[in-house]
Amino acid sequence: MKVLHIYPSNINDRFLDEAVECLKDGGVIIYPTDSLYALGCDALNNVAIEKLCKVKGINPQKHTLSVVCDGLSMASEYAKIDNEAFRIMRRNLPGAFTFILPASTKLPKVFKGRKAVGIRVPDNPIAVAISERLGNPILSTSAQQDGDDILDPQVLMDEYNGVAALLIDGGECDGHSSTVVDITDSYNPEIVREGKGELQ
Repeated sequence: MKVLHIYPSNINDRFLDEAVECLKDGGVIIYPTDSLYALGCDALNNVAIEKLCKVKGINPQKHTLSVVCDGLSMASEYAKIDNEAFRIMRRNLPGAFTFILPASTKLPKVFKGRKAVGIRVPDNPIAVAISERLGNPILSTSAQQDGDDILDPQVLMDEYNGVAALLIDGGECDGHSSTVVDITDSYNPEIVREGKGELQ
C-alpha cells in the first residue's frame, strides 16, 4: 500500500491527482474526514463499490450507502433535496454529519432498489478536494478493526494492506463518528446516531 502524506493546510496537487487517478482506476483508498478515517471508492463505479462492500461485509441491498460530496451542488445531483432539507444542510455543512435523503436516479445500479442515500460534506479540505477533483462523489465507509474505529494511520496500513491501494495520511483523526440525521421527511428530521456534529 502506498502512503501519501497530505496536510489539510497545504494540499499537494500531485498527490491529489494520484489519489483521484487511483479512484478512477477502480481502486480503494483510505483518507481522512472531519471525524474518522474512511475507506473510499468512486461512487459511480459499480465494480469498485461491490469490492468495497465485500471488504466491509456490507450488503448494499440492506444498508444505506453513504457518499462524500464536495458541496451541496454536487449533493443535489445524487439525492433529492427539497427546500427544507436544503436549509438544514446549508446550516450544518460542511461538518460531521451524514444526512439521509431520497436517492436520485443518477446513482449507479448497485443503489437500485435503495430509496435512500447518506450524503456527507466533511469539514476536511482533503476529503472535499478529492471529491472535487474526481468530479463526483466518493462512496465512503468508516475504517474499522474488529468493530472499532481506527485512528492511527499505521494500524490502517496493517489492517487494509492488500485491500486499499493508497493511504492518505493526514494525521490522527479525532475519533468521533459523524451524526446521522434522517431528513427523508425534511420537516421531521430524525437523529439516527448521535455523533460529533450538533444539529443547528
